[in-house]
Amino acid sequence: MKRLALALVLAACGTDTAQIAGTYTTALTNGANGCNYANWQVGNMTTGVSVQFTQSNTNVSATVQGVPGGALSLAFGNNVFTGSIDGTALDLTLTGTVPQATGNCAFTRNAEIIGTYANNSINGTIHYTNADNKNSDCVEGCDSMQDFAGSRPPQ
Repeated sequence: MKRLALALVLAACGTDTAQIAGTYTTALTNGANGCNYANWQVGNMTTGVSVQFTQSNTNVSATVQGVPGGALSLAFGNNVFTGSIDGTALDLTLTGTVPQATGNCAFTRNAEIIGTYANNSINGTIHYTNADNKNSDCVEGCDSMQDFAGSRPPQ
């Protein structure tokens, strides 16, 4: 019985989930533009983006605030990523609802944050993809990327 109790305690210690709730000031750097989005310039950087993270156990949401949040709402229909944290690894998604079109390609945009948390800082990559109607005008399997890094005041 003592071995089982010890094993449970050790297992619980190995699965600590980072507490990331708070407001982060982030910077984004445009990477490859595989989806051919207009006005996307590789290497362009956007700084001072405020992102509010909320957390309940391993469930996490990230609300992009200010002008960048408004731009996300226009392009995606929402400015809130939802997902989870596993230890220090983040995986959040934003599923778009705003219809878009290029030629005969009809699509919505989706985004996924893949990142990590350490010492009041977050960093990783945002992948932007299209969910499309598979028309020949569509960019098949596109992926536009931004690297991000941000921090919050110590908690």
